[in-house]
Amino acid sequence: MRSAFSEYMEGTLFIAPWFIGFVVFMAFPIGYSLFMSFQDVTITATNTTTKYVAWKHYQKILFEDGSLLYNQLLPFLRQILFMIPIIVVFALLIAIMLNQKFAGRSFFRAVFFLPVILSTGEVVKEFLTQGEGDVGFMSKYNVTGLIQANLSETWSAPLIAVLDSFVLILWYSGVQILIFLGGRQTISNSAYEAARIDGAGPWETFWKITLPAMTPFIFLNLIYTVVDLFTFPTNPVLGKVRESEYGQYSALFWIYFLIIAFFLAIIFFIFFRLTKSQRT
Repeated sequence: MRSAFSEYMEGTLFIAPWFIGFVVFMAFPIGYSLFMSFQDVTITATNTTTKYVAWKHYQKILFEDGSLLYNQLLPFLRQILFMIPIIVVFALLIAIMLNQKFAGRSFFRAVFFLPVILSTGEVVKEFLTQGEGDVGFMSKYNVTGLIQANLSETWSAPLIAVLDSFVLILWYSGVQILIFLGGRQTISNSAYEAARIDGAGPWETFWKITLPAMTPFIFLNLIYTVVDLFTFPTNPVLGKVRESEYGQYSALFWIYFLIIAFFLAIIFFIFFRLTKSQRT
């Protein structure tokens, strides 16, 4: 019991700084934004007045004037559906390569993580504005035309948007690579040695040892990638608030939060189904 209590206290102490910071700096703004989503907010030079309007803003966004939600946000969500697997798979492959022993390994690890430090929202926006995020084969092989000819506009537009910013998407993989690299190093070398003795090749080793052992880290990276991409600079929701519409945009942000929670719930569901099947 003492050991369990000691572990509990250690975990509590580690999480305490985040919890205190959340309560002090974030809990009130989050709660107040939920309050404003049910209010008509009027801001003057002397004070702020609110008038309770119940579900008016939610009804307007979902059923009456959903131009931002349906015409801009849904295409962005379809774009994210392409971006998530690209980033996670790319990060996994790069982490496996960076775990190998070769000259300059530390340098290349730093190169892949450097964009995490340097890339801010404004920097990424400027790159996208200058068209620096695309890849050369798009125009050389008329990939855009092929995609438009074989897919409906609903799916071709977000896919083309992803390819037009493909380099920047890979630029957002630094944290995921670091997590996968740490996860790969938790796998004992003896497991790979035993597999080689049994005659398993690299392909069988990857599917039978590496991928199952990396499942928790894939789950962690999926969560991180979803949250990170929902604050991507091309997000049509962020930065849209106007002073006269605080109530309406508070409602929009809470709808946006529920969409993010839905994505995360799907990830949790898939992960627990996979882990359950592995245990059985």
